[in-house]
Amino acid sequence: MKNKRLWLIPAAFYAVCCILNLWGCLSDGDLERCVKPALMPLLCLTTFTYLLPRRGEGAALLLCGQLFGFAGDTMLLGKGFVFFAGGIGLFLIGHIFYICLFGGRSWKGLKAWHWALAMTFCLGLTAGLIKGIGVNGTMLAPMGVYGFVLTLLMFSTLAGALRFGGLTWWMLFAGAVLFTFSDALIAVRNFGNLSRFMGGFGVMSTYLAAQTLLAAGGVRLITRQTPRRP
Repeated sequence: MKNKRLWLIPAAFYAVCCILNLWGCLSDGDLERCVKPALMPLLCLTTFTYLLPRRGEGAALLLCGQLFGFAGDTMLLGKGFVFFAGGIGLFLIGHIFYICLFGGRSWKGLKAWHWALAMTFCLGLTAGLIKGIGVNGTMLAPMGVYGFVLTLLMFSTLAGALRFGGLTWWMLFAGAVLFTFSDALIAVRNFGNLSRFMGGFGVMSTYLAAQTLLAAGGVRLITRQTPRRP
């Protein structure tokens, strides 16, 4: 039983680092930059130590999604186009791992008209996000692809919430929505103007909430039998 509680140690450090990071966003940029690289490794360690003594399929997908989130975080600490593009690319790979885990369970048995409706929604939402943010030129295509992957992540979790219900799937959907909102703020920060509050604290608060919800929902999905509606 004690081994099953080891996850509380990295979880406590993760919570402290989240507070320090958000405090740094409001007061000290150096503090925020120092703490940020520790966030995702601590969340990944929390996930790993929680799942280690328990059985369940999909742990590798969840951990890989978190590790690519860490790589994306680290890349975005740099300044300039190369770091921005590299960070977004790493996050995109992380999203694909999440989609494989969540969509692999929520998409089974969907009919053709479900997919037609979903793709129409995803493409429309992606176009709306791109237009609203004001992306154009050479970044239009890559940001369009990234936005479409984000909408697929939302679809994979919303499909589970609507089909199966339960707290787990709604946690995952909330995490996907917050992730999209956080990334939208990053895009606006790079392609438009944002106040320091929304550009720093707003991005990180929604991002940390998103990753925490995806982690918590992910371990619940992996380790528990979720209800399945006929």
